[in-house]
Amino acid sequence: MSTKKTRENKASVKDFLKAVSNETRRKDAFVVAKLMETVSGKRPKMWGTSIVGCGKHFYTYASGQKGEICKIGFSPRSQSLVFYLGEFVGKAGLLKKLGKHKVGSSCLYINKLDDINLDVLKNIFEQVCKRRDEI
Repeated sequence: MSTKKTRENKASVKDFLKAVSNETRRKDAFVVAKLMETVSGKRPKMWGTSIVGCGKHFYTYASGQKGEICKIGFSPRSQSLVFYLGEFVGKAGLLKKLGKHKVGSSCLYINKLDDINLDVLKNIFEQVCKRRDEI
């Protein structure tokens, strides 16, 4: 069985975010990390080499295989901020109010925080934390 690469580790979140080359994305990443910490009540940690996450979410697949991932997480990629959120209550309605974004299977893509309503993003984080507490 292979070892999962995206695990919580002791790498420095601050050093990782300081190394983001795009100035706007770097500044936005620090804002997002603080917002996630405020909502989750957990300090941001590195998950793998490029995901900043807060809290832990434990899951079990239908096969019985178990795992863990951050409750809420993001990565400041070269093209956008990528949020790893999964499903949450009121998703469609909140995304309509969010502002300029794209959605993948369980990811949310935002170019810059100036494109969105930060209060709505905070509400999204709150809903994700609530949902994952129920599982």
